Amino acid sequence: MLWPSFLTAGAAVVIFFTLFDPYDLFPNSNVNRLGVYTMGFFAFWALTAGTSLLTCYFQRPCINANKKTACPD
Repeated sequence: MLWPSFLTAGAAVVIFFTLFDPYDLFPNSNVNRLGVYTMGFFAFWALTAGTSLLTCYFQRPCINANKKTACPD
């Protein structure tokens, strides 16, 4: 679940920061580009990990909802 979201977050950061410059996003502040890239990566990673977790959760049948099972293959 974390590896696919890691790879997707990497692609999302590349696409997002190709279109938007960190200095344009925060015009009145002295920002460090590397810091903004890092925060953006972790934000995209958390977002895509959350969607993967929800996919695993909603993929289970309702009968097994109360059982502690791993994400089905």
